[in-house]
Amino acid sequence: MIAQTLKWVGDVDGFLELVDQRRLPSELVKLQCRDIEQLFEAIKTLAVRGAPAIGVAGAYGLVLAMQKLDTRYSMLDALECLKKAADYLDSSRPTAANLFWAIDRVKQKAEEFVAAEPETNLRELRKVVLAEANAICAEDVDMCQRIGENGEKFIEDGDGILTHCNAGALATAGQGTALSVMFEAHKKARKFTVYVDETRPLLQGARLTTWELKQAGIDVVLICDNMAAWLMKQGKIN
Repeated sequence: MIAQTLKWVGDVDGFLELVDQRRLPSELVKLQCRDIEQLFEAIKTLAVRGAPAIGVAGAYGLVLAMQKLDTRYSMLDALECLKKAADYLDSSRPTAANLFWAIDRVKQKAEEFVAAEPETNLRELRKVVLAEANAICAEDVDMCQRIGENGEKFIEDGDGILTHCNAGALATAGQGTALSVMFEAHKKARKFTVYVDETRPLLQGARLTTWELKQAGIDVVLICDNMAAWLMKQGKIN
């Protein structure tokens, strides 16, 4: 089983559902974000993490922000509110490049739509914002799949693979980046072992990568960070 770390539920009046990664690996809990304040807190406290996943979450955050707008707002007022929401969400993780990119992309799409359709209404603008967020999410799912399909051929039976931090499904909208390659190789019935650095201080390797690989049925060995060089010296890492 490969975890789906986030998904949008419903239409423009829906909500964002996230795996609460703070609770892993002891329990799998879903978090429902129904406003941008909840999402801001989820990003800031690492309930959702991983650059691609944060970017997708931020895009959907603008959908949440628009749910609170008064239908009597002019389109200029709506765009100004969208900009304020974007700035607010950007501040949840000041180092997250994907967050800024995704939010800017949704914001630009909204501005282009209003410029092209000045007589439009708030409901239509909200549909455009949701459609763009959905597109960002779908593109990430596709990219993850392509990474896996293109990379799996490099993994052979008996290989030892070393990972650091977490670059799996929990970090993206799809099945991950680095781990996607392993998931696809596993589907081809290849036998290999993944050595997972614990990744101090937040232990993303121990808590998240190990959990994902075990869920998928892949042979995994958790190591402390100090052991990585020793494993390489022993010739266990391919």
